[in-house]
Amino acid sequence: QVQLVESGGGLVQAGGSLRLSCAASGRTFSNYAMGWFRQAPGKEREFVAAINRRGGGTYYADSVKGRFTISRDNAKNTVYLQMNSLKPEDTAVYSCAAGSYSDYAARYEFWGQGTQVTVSS
Repeated sequence: QVQLVESGGGLVQAGGSLRLSCAASGRTFSNYAMGWFRQAPGKEREFVAAINRRGGGTYYADSVKGRFTISRDNAKNTVYLQMNSLKPEDTAVYSCAAGSYSDYAARYEFWGQGTQVTVSS
């Protein structure tokens, strides 16, 4: 088992920034690729960003490319999502996940509870 706990969410004005963190415990963190997903009210969960096990490979949803950056620190068992130039449409619950390097949610085995991000206009 891998336990994941997100933090860093909150309320921010459009154009602002937030940095989400996801702390992992349990099995070896570096054995897993990590992903961030989000779900807005009334919408399906969508992929945001992923990073491979060593951190040398990343990819992003088109909607966040150029604004969000995913990174990881395997020594701290933590993955981050730096979010800049936030838009109201970024409002959602953001969850981190551990599994295979993919934009497909079913490829991830373990999930955190999520953290709310609200962007006001």
